[in-house]
Amino acid sequence: MVEFFAMKYHIQTLGCQMNTADSQRLASELEKLGIESAASPVDADVLVLNTCVVRQHAEDKALGWLHRVSHLKKHHRPDVIVGLMGCLVGVKGNAKVQAAFPAVDVFMAPSEPEPMVQHLLEREGLALDEQSTQNRYALQDADLVLPFHEQRNLVSTHVPVVYGCSHACAFCIIPFRRGIERSRPVGEIAAEVRALVTQGVKEITLLGQIVDRYGYDVPDGPNLEQLLHVVHEIDGLERIRFLTSHPSYMTDELLDTVAELPKVTPHIEVPVQAGDDEVLANMKRGYVAEDYRRLVDRIRERMPSGSIACDIIVGFPGESSEQFQRTYDLLAELKLDKVHIAKYSPRPGTVSERRMQDNVPVEEKERRHSTLDEMQARVQAGINRYYLGRTVEVLVEDNHKGKWRGRTDTNKLVFFDDPTDRNGQLVKVEITQTGPWSMQAQLHTHLADSIPEAIPIHAIA
Repeated sequence: MVEFFAMKYHIQTLGCQMNTADSQRLASELEKLGIESAASPVDADVLVLNTCVVRQHAEDKALGWLHRVSHLKKHHRPDVIVGLMGCLVGVKGNAKVQAAFPAVDVFMAPSEPEPMVQHLLEREGLALDEQSTQNRYALQDADLVLPFHEQRNLVSTHVPVVYGCSHACAFCIIPFRRGIERSRPVGEIAAEVRALVTQGVKEITLLGQIVDRYGYDVPDGPNLEQLLHVVHEIDGLERIRFLTSHPSYMTDELLDTVAELPKVTPHIEVPVQAGDDEVLANMKRGYVAEDYRRLVDRIRERMPSGSIACDIIVGFPGESSEQFQRTYDLLAELKLDKVHIAKYSPRPGTVSERRMQDNVPVEEKERRHSTLDEMQARVQAGINRYYLGRTVEVLVEDNHKGKWRGRTDTNKLVFFDDPTDRNGQLVKVEITQTGPWSMQAQLHTHLADSIPEAIPIHAIA
């Protein structure tokens, strides 16, 4: 590696897995220039915030960071290079933020690290193409080179396969900030996965705002099932996940592919968002609650011992107590493995912000959130309790507070003790303690899996 810059960088990431993947790609490009990762922003010459605006809270955090960094640059470190990336910038830029924060040197749209690379090269009097053959690691065929501190240590990572979104739910700002759907070529994705595997990665998650729509934007192009088959053939890769799905696009063919391919984990993330049909129509989701029930049945028919996670929004404009109760009843009935709950937050420019009154009080949103959270904790505790005394296979991701931390193929978080370095290994463990959020285990390399064909969901309290 040729070191162009004796500098250090620090990237802070807000938001979703797609932002995590974007930050990793930016870090990769910076390290190809010889810029090293700083353990703390205090030590960094390049400071970058990768932003999220899906909720107001995330946008507020980004604006707070901008104010702090602007003060730092003005009064203490005028030479620090400041970059802003992600959805706060958006695919069309953000003139208001640019005018308000002149301390920012580089604005980067989601998934586009090039402006920062170009800025740094121009400071040295270089053009982008002048260094393109000189600033690479020895791994010449790698589309993505992991940041140095992650090589051989990062077990699981994310690979975007489709950028943007063209579905346009009433509440969602993603199409405005990340643009329309753009699917990456199969060969490009496969090359990236192969490169990651050579650098120690054992598990990848294929990402899309609606990942099931991979290839929809390409006439006669590939679909997600075909992509899964290609990635499945990559030697050294142990597990494949994908998210996030959408009830309207999760076909039987896709579910059959998941059930058929051993490396593809039987864990489905498919948001329902609400359990009331009128609320779903107002959200422009394109299905009704009964469609979601049938989807859950289809998943469980093919993957009886699999797991399902979903997203819920409480307090959507006009959601009555009776409509919320239908959401509660749906989740109580389906007993899903995990539910991500969010309080509705109006986002500028979306259909719901322009045409609907945000008329559910904050206190009521909080109550609904807590009510679902408490119920779901009981459901998850019941599901996980069924694992007690059984043996499962875990992919070890890292060491956390003295214990090895890993996940089952159904995305259950498991901790266990062992003096041996188990990072990146697939190990068999016996579950000794369970709770709603994680499980404790002990190592048993000689035991076979003993999870039954199906957990009796309807028997779970």
